[in-house]
Amino acid sequence: MTVRLPLALAALSLVLAAPLAAQTPAPSPAPAAPATAAPALPTPADGILARVQGIEIRQADLDAAEEDIGGQATAQMNPEQKREYLLSFVIDLTLAAKAAEQRNIQGGPDFARKLAYYRNKLLVETLLNSETAARVNEAEMRKIYDEQRARVTPEDEVRARHILVESEDEAKAIIAQLRGGADFATIAKEKSKDPGGAANGGDLGFFSKAQMVPEFAEAAFGMQAGQLSEAPVKTQFGWHIIKVEERRQRPIPSFEQVRGQIEDFLTRRVQADLVQRLRAEAQVERFVQPPRPAMPTIPGAPGTPAPAAPRP
Repeated sequence: MTVRLPLALAALSLVLAAPLAAQTPAPSPAPAAPATAAPALPTPADGILARVQGIEIRQADLDAAEEDIGGQATAQMNPEQKREYLLSFVIDLTLAAKAAEQRNIQGGPDFARKLAYYRNKLLVETLLNSETAARVNEAEMRKIYDEQRARVTPEDEVRARHILVESEDEAKAIIAQLRGGADFATIAKEKSKDPGGAANGGDLGFFSKAQMVPEFAEAAFGMQAGQLSEAPVKTQFGWHIIKVEERRQRPIPSFEQVRGQIEDFLTRRVQADLVQRLRAEAQVERFVQPPRPAMPTIPGAPGTPAPAAPRP
């Protein structure tokens, strides 16, 4: 993993339980046809791709340029176009740099300080990449996964449909229709005032108890799979008719499903450990103190944003 600054220089949280528990396994994609490796481009025997006023340009220079300008610029190019684009870029860069030297731009008052800054930046990026390569590995990632998986408490989930209407009488009439054999999804599309739910037959998908307003959650989690609510359920949004489709314990994603997140987390932790260790071992004198933290905002005080409306 290539690392760029700034990356993980702040304090890290070790709370992975929520991300591990919050994801539902995605359906496996259909297997793709095996990709054919692109043939290697011919390279001169001495490895020199161009020479600009005596300066040799090699593939490593093109790689550095691609890393600097980003892969999006060349993402849609074939190998020949990509190499030509990067080679032209490095040639122009070299020509412009030589022109700048001839004008003695490097002798300006700010140049040396900027050069020192970018030299330090490159040194640190290289150091962090080296530290990451040494300490971010399969064994460490699996160790973090196992530790966090052990901390996850299985949580019950319900998959339910609902129909939301404005009055209790209307809700009771709909319950009577459903008990008489009417199709729940059809009535939800026709009569529910929840636009998101109506579009898919009132299906809310799987949810935990904490994700719903209390009255709705208590009713839904008090029912069994296939059960229709005996009476309408009143919430701040109106009157609900609920049908529970399934009950389950929230599945924990596999290591492969969260591998990228764990690698990113471990990379940041490794980098932060390194920086903290360097700070602890160094003598640093600060002549400008950091600002005091802002006072916390009191909930409900003027100017405090209102909380988002809970589901459903």
